[in-house]
Amino acid sequence: MKIGIIGLGARISTVATAFKKEGPEAKFTAFADLSAAPAGLPFIKAANKSDDINAYTAPQDMLDNEEFDMLLIGSPNYEHLDHLEMALKTNVKHIFVEKPVVTNEEDTFKLLDLLKQHNGMQRVIVGLVLRYSPLYKELMQTAQQNTLGDITSIEASELIPPHHGSFFMRDWRRHTKASGGFMLEKCIHDLDLYQNLIGERPQCVASFGGRKTFLPQNTPEQDLPKPDVEGRVYPYTPRFNGAKDAFNSDADIIDYQTAIIQFPNGACLNFHTNLNAPDEARHFKIIGTKAMAQGDFVKNFYRVDDARSYQNLINNTQAAANNIGHYGADQEMVKDLTDYIKNGTALPLSILDALEAGLTALKIDEARITNKVIDLSDTWKKFDSYGLKAQLPSNPNTNTQNHSTPKSAP
Repeated sequence: MKIGIIGLGARISTVATAFKKEGPEAKFTAFADLSAAPAGLPFIKAANKSDDINAYTAPQDMLDNEEFDMLLIGSPNYEHLDHLEMALKTNVKHIFVEKPVVTNEEDTFKLLDLLKQHNGMQRVIVGLVLRYSPLYKELMQTAQQNTLGDITSIEASELIPPHHGSFFMRDWRRHTKASGGFMLEKCIHDLDLYQNLIGERPQCVASFGGRKTFLPQNTPEQDLPKPDVEGRVYPYTPRFNGAKDAFNSDADIIDYQTAIIQFPNGACLNFHTNLNAPDEARHFKIIGTKAMAQGDFVKNFYRVDDARSYQNLINNTQAAANNIGHYGADQEMVKDLTDYIKNGTALPLSILDALEAGLTALKIDEARITNKVIDLSDTWKKFDSYGLKAQLPSNPNTNTQNHSTPKSAP
């Protein structure tokens, strides 16, 4: 299987090398990147066990001169739409794009049109990796067995440690025009998980937040400590359009935010993120009419307690199986994608799920900026007007709801 790469950064090289481990027949034959020595190149060469890989600076030149079975898009978020358009106009059968797929509402609808024109629903695969995590699969199994009853409310958060928060304030992601904003760039995973769990799209959203930590007056006397990472570039070191100082950079993203989301069936979600939390966590508490489920991807536990008897029903202290590679999800995702490519086996999500979660994130930021409650009714009407439906069959470990046509569209 010949694989090409657009934007050979650290993240896409992780996905690519995982593909090689899962399918040894995979070969990386070309890449396009503005840098002659991109951060991911050593890992790709090591996976190929060869330095023989064609290098381009312009993605279109690569696509004009190479033939691929699969294309991996790992360029910065703001370039995704252009690169997807180029790829969709070729005969490449499988196109993998990292999240978030696009960075604004206008580009969302442009992409829907491109997907409709170029059979994109069958060709584009998106890297919302947490859908594949063992912990989330266990949560979905609990929900499908009706152990929780009807979900009434969810409390969830992603708390980022200071050294990682500093990275976001120095990396190219610090600019909303480039990343789409922090809620979209980082928390789209969480929004996707809980929308899928509830089986509906948000009816309305509200949000509050800003930046208080990463400001000049809070500049520490010493650099923030970095965990010891031996044998490779420190993973949170900016490598493209980076800034040297997190506290005095030109960042315009938030460093703390809360969001309140109401769903058509009455369920509600309270989500909180902060980039200066020394006790790192990615937790959830999901309360239903029968029981409560709680867990944490970072702290690696999952438990369920009955709401009537107070009896503990599930207590898994190693829910993630391993906590490497997005809590054990990276390799699980690549296993599923390889099986899908080779055998047409089911995947747990489609490109539409990713675009819906992305629109939710964008509307959350709109609510924060305008200080208004945003009704998404017209947004979803326009989204559905393109007539696209998820064509990938549902994986048994995930919700069977087709998210492009929710149970009760707002």
